[in-house]
Amino acid sequence: MQSLIAKLWGGMSRALVVRGLDDELVQRLKLRAARHNRSAEAEHREILRQALSGEPNPSFKEVAEQLRALTAGRRHTPAEVLLREGRDER
Repeated sequence: MQSLIAKLWGGMSRALVVRGLDDELVQRLKLRAARHNRSAEAEHREILRQALSGEPNPSFKEVAEQLRALTAGRRHTPAEVLLREGRDER
């Protein structure tokens, strides 16, 4: 799964912009960062790392099962049909 994610995100920037934060929350982040001798950006990274470190890293099989469940009952076009249509468009 990690290699799949790396391929998908490989060429993309890893910057994260969070919009719409209220001033009080930003101030609290800055104060927390100062208490930990970090920049607000470094504190933000640490908060995200801690919040997500306990998240399970699902296997490809688990992700595929979830995707199948989400798309159950929907009409699916076989891959060979899509490939043929793509070739015909050229």
